[in-house]
This record gives sequence, structure tokens and C-alpha cells, in this order.
Amino acid sequence: MRELNVVMSGFDHYDGVEVNPAYEVPTALAAQGLGDPSGPDDSLGSVEVTIHAVSLPVSFAKAWPTLLEAIEAVHPDIVIATGLKHAARSVMLERCATNLMDAARPDADNVIPRREPIDPDGPAAYWTRLPLRSILKDFTIDSIPATLSSDAGTFVCNSLFYNLLNWMSTQDRVLGGFVSFPLVGPAHSSQHGLPLDQQIAAGRDVVRETVRYYLKPSNADILIA
Repeated sequence: MRELNVVMSGFDHYDGVEVNPAYEVPTALAAQGLGDPSGPDDSLGSVEVTIHAVSLPVSFAKAWPTLLEAIEAVHPDIVIATGLKHAARSVMLERCATNLMDAARPDADNVIPRREPIDPDGPAAYWTRLPLRSILKDFTIDSIPATLSSDAGTFVCNSLFYNLLNWMSTQDRVLGGFVSFPLVGPAHSSQHGLPLDQQIAAGRDVVRETVRYYLKPSNADILIA
């Protein structure tokens, strides 16, 4: 049986957030796995997928080194970073990481970078390496509200996303990207947020479709614009 390793990261604490889906979703998937990995077909029936969760500080200086340490320990085939968007009403698939730190509030180290490049020698932006089209199809089947997001902002989430894709540009074959979760809220609420179990299901769909794409790449699965 073929084995694939997935590293899935989240953040350990957001001020004022009691239940943080960017911590809970990776932790749950590491414990539960993909469940029935085959879904509607048997394309993953011969693949053993192991998910490793890593929790990161909300820190410009420390988030990426912490994730890189986990990557170097696990040597994953897929890396999926996750974060929290307070104002989101649905799961947001991030398309682009920009080479910019421009914070309006301090990170966990009380640092507030303003209009600074993440990598002065790096490109202006990187595109995700997740199969967004097929992920969205799974979300539709599972009735998970979701949307595409043009970028992950200019705070720690984007900095982590950019560093991840910058590292991936030097690797032969590693897939990855960034997913932003909304706040945890009750089902059918008019307020921001989605139930935690629905967000865990979304994370599982992201991993499942990325594994499928890893095994059998197809241009039809990629959706940027």
C-alpha cells in the first residue's frame, strides 16, 4: 500500500476566540484521519494517508520556522496551512500569497511590521498549489459554504503562506496551500461562522482532494481566477 504524509498546520491562539477552528480542525483530522478515504469512488483505497497536526504561534518571526521544523521531521508529500478569518461567513480557499507584511495590529510578539517584504529577494506573489476546483466540488456535494479568496491578507497567515510556497518552489514534488476558516458558530446562523463539525468535514475534503490530485494531477482540478 502506498503511503502519503500530510502536515496540516493551524494557530494556537487568537485573542478573544474561545474555539479556534485553525487549531481544532488539524487536531481532529490527525486523530480521525480521512475516515472512508475513497468517498464516492475507490481512487484512494490503496493509499494510506497519515495526517500530522502542528500548532503555530501567531508570530511573524516564529510561525514559519515552527512549521518548517515539522516539515523537516515528517518529510511530507502535502502541506496544508490553515488560519482564521474573523469576518468570513464560509470556508475560504486562498489563491495567492503576496510578498508583503503590513499589520494593523500586533502579533503574539507585539510586532507590527508596516509595508515590509517577507523576502526582499523573492517574487511579488505565489499561486496556491491546491486543486481548488475539485475541492469546491466536494464542498458542494457536502453542503459546505465556501468561496475563493484572492489572498490571505497581510498578517501572519499570509506571511506563513508565502514562506510555505517559497519553500515549495525549491522542492521536486510537494503540494500545498492555505485555507482560512470562519469562526465557529451554530448551523444556519445569520452571524459569521460555521459549526465545527462542518469545518472538520471541509478540512477532510481539502486533504482528500489534494491527495487525489497528488496521485493523478489534472489541469482541470486547478482553479486560480
